[in-house]
Amino acid sequence: MFTRRKLLAAMGMGSAAAMATGGLTRREGARAAETMDPMAAHGHGGTHSHVPVRTLNGWTLPHRMIDGVKEFHLVAEEVDHEFAPGSKAKCWGYNGSTPGPTIEAVEGDRVRIYVTNRLGEHTSVHWHGLYLPSGMDGVGGLSQPHIKPGETYAYEFTLRQHGSHMYHPHADEMTQMALGMMGLFIIHPRSAEPERIDRDYAFLLHNWALHPGTYRPDPAVMQEFDLWTFNGKTFPAIDSIVARTGERVRIRIGNLSMWNHPIHLHGVQFRVTGGDGGRWPRSSWRTEVTEIIGVGQMRDIEFVAIPGDWALHCHMSHHTMGPMGHQLPNPIGVDQSGVEKEIRSILPGYMAMGKDGMAEHGEHVAMGMLSGPENTLPMMSGKGPFGPIEMGGMFTVVKVRDDLAPGDYGDPGWYRHPKSKLAQRVSGDPNFGSPARRRPAPASGAPVEHTEMPDMPGMKHGE
Repeated sequence: MFTRRKLLAAMGMGSAAAMATGGLTRREGARAAETMDPMAAHGHGGTHSHVPVRTLNGWTLPHRMIDGVKEFHLVAEEVDHEFAPGSKAKCWGYNGSTPGPTIEAVEGDRVRIYVTNRLGEHTSVHWHGLYLPSGMDGVGGLSQPHIKPGETYAYEFTLRQHGSHMYHPHADEMTQMALGMMGLFIIHPRSAEPERIDRDYAFLLHNWALHPGTYRPDPAVMQEFDLWTFNGKTFPAIDSIVARTGERVRIRIGNLSMWNHPIHLHGVQFRVTGGDGGRWPRSSWRTEVTEIIGVGQMRDIEFVAIPGDWALHCHMSHHTMGPMGHQLPNPIGVDQSGVEKEIRSILPGYMAMGKDGMAEHGEHVAMGMLSGPENTLPMMSGKGPFGPIEMGGMFTVVKVRDDLAPGDYGDPGWYRHPKSKLAQRVSGDPNFGSPARRRPAPASGAPVEHTEMPDMPGMKHGE
């Protein structure tokens, strides 16, 4: 129950918290969060072994303890957001960022969350998947009045579960979520984890319609998105996931986009160990290499890290491409050199692409030959140690090293492959070897010929 004194005192704290976080950069906000350990003073006495979550390209919201209650302050507002160098937009978010800061607490905590609305329209906040009183559920018009511009509302409830959760508006949500209003809500279990987690990562999947040359996302688009992001960033601006060889890594993935995403991790078979309902019983864990994260779902995956640079990405190919990869005519097999020259005479810098596939696009970007429209990312971007990676959008790298110090999250650079374990060129001749090919089907009644497997150079028959 609030008293007037407590409310005024808390609002003073809330204003201070807003000043401490709302105007800071992401890194400054992260440092502020580190000075107010989100896992400290959880109200149950003693300490625990839970690892704080590291949000890709994000930060954790600081809290204050007031009479045994953890108090947080969210500010809904317009934010200037960069998806990757070369693409910025006016988005909506919380406390200066999209997604908003991660809220981290412990099962059993009593939390009080102030929400100040600095938008031009009303809003609300729904705590996605949490057990709480109906009046705290955040559906504007149904379970609470809307939070009007300039108003601050308080939500207060006890956390009666653990797991990976999210928050987002339930007011004009088509617009507000399309413009970036969302965040993670992580609740650690009161007891120790059944398997020790050494590194705990989290991010949200989202899609955007930022039409080429524009600066505001289009909320009216239902399917034809052109930016696909991990926590509001596209590759190569997405943080890498870093681990030491042998460490147990958990990645919490939430989906508040308008599309289902099959997230694929190279190099390991991971276990799917939890979701919106918290960590599953061990008997429910299952082994996968790709996990579909449905709209509105969260999934936790865990694996033991092995050395190397491993791709983590959505397996829908157009979700690892940038804005220029949609609704183009099919130029494969078409010689456009003459057309290119004619168009370049009236449109300097024009470059045709795609006669032999789209791989040349990545090469052109790497050479600085393809700038594209203003404020528009290229279709493929990012350069690795062996050339263009030819990915964009929902793609990052899991970097595992033997000599990484515990707690070191710095980028270790590219992996140095032992020469004996690196795929290498053995020939430049397109007619190399004698590969087997399927022969045309025999005419009806003709005898079927037996095809012998050809010998490869240096291989004895039968090997």
